[in-house]
Amino acid sequence: MPGVEPAPVPRPLGVTDLPGTGWDAVLRARSPRRPRAGQYLDAYFSHRVAISGDRCGGTDPGMLCGFGEHEGRTVAYAAQTGTATRPAGYRTATRLIRLADRLGIPVLTLVDTPGAANDAEAERQGAGAAIAELFTTVASARTPITTLLIGEGGSGGALALAAPGTTYATPDSYFSVIAPELAAAILKRPPEEAETTANHLRIRPQDLVELGVVAAADGRTPS
Repeated sequence: MPGVEPAPVPRPLGVTDLPGTGWDAVLRARSPRRPRAGQYLDAYFSHRVAISGDRCGGTDPGMLCGFGEHEGRTVAYAAQTGTATRPAGYRTATRLIRLADRLGIPVLTLVDTPGAANDAEAERQGAGAAIAELFTTVASARTPITTLLIGEGGSGGALALAAPGTTYATPDSYFSVIAPELAAAILKRPPEEAETTANHLRIRPQDLVELGVVAAADGRTPS
């Protein structure tokens, strides 16, 4: 949207050194000691107001949505909290981004999920349609969207919140079309080869920058 400045990229709160291997990146992203979305939002906003619910009767506590103030500016946010995101979470994020688009407010999204929930209840609630709708909303939004990958970036469940061209990665994150364990299973490798498979997937932050998938959170290309 003309005249709307993008939301600044949040400062990484976790480690500053880069993972040596793909499996190192996975272990860092899955670490319980890694900063989570709530910590990023608290550090980024002076105050914020949450919205909840997908207007279809569903809620997902694993997706935090709302509006906050950052250095005197209003910024909308949709943040995953490290859990498998449920259909209501995707629909709530879609609702938030559409509202911000109408109001001319920039959006910040924080990506952190092992993937979309894929249980029977999620399927009954329309998981595929909810993810597809969010993809479309992010791609068609006129207001600028800034994305920071802060942990696990698992499959389409993470990609749905990632803004094309303005997605950044922290040093304790990874992004992959599939989890290493599942990739090993598809390749008919034994479970103990998940670590080796992760090293082949090029999922480290520096790999993602080199591939042009993301940018470094500090705006520099990692070496």
